[in-house]
Amino acid sequence: MPAEPEGFSVSPLGLLDRLVGLIARLGVSESFIRFGIVGTLGFLWDTGTVYLLRPFVNLYIAGTCSFIVAATINWIINRLWTFRHVQHAAAHVQWAKFLAANAIGFVVNRGTFFLLVAFSPAVVKHPVIGIAAGSAAGLIFNYLLSKRFVFR
Repeated sequence: MPAEPEGFSVSPLGLLDRLVGLIARLGVSESFIRFGIVGTLGFLWDTGTVYLLRPFVNLYIAGTCSFIVAATINWIINRLWTFRHVQHAAAHVQWAKFLAANAIGFVVNRGTFFLLVAFSPAVVKHPVIGIAAGSAAGLIFNYLLSKRFVFR
């Protein structure tokens, strides 16, 4: 088997890092790309939690719980991958800062979701539409606040 070139990894994380590097050549910050990838995964945690809780609670409660679940998992991945080269505060302190900093993103994200639930029968029938709209609306706020106040 041929030797791998120096700095090249065939691990999934290594391949993902190479993809991030290629996209960054377009002039987009690597940390923003990683944050967006983590946010996409957060969308999956968020959606899965809403659909898991939906039979038991209303969509407002399910949406609030799912945000906390997704934000916690996203914080972990951002700490370990997106901002891995940054000196980190104690985990519990940084997690609390992450949730606090993303409160604005929460208002934008869940505000969009709740408005769509209140006024769109299509979103009530298919909550994923509202989750996607809220996630997109909160992405920029969450990234800027996380980079400036949490992972610095």
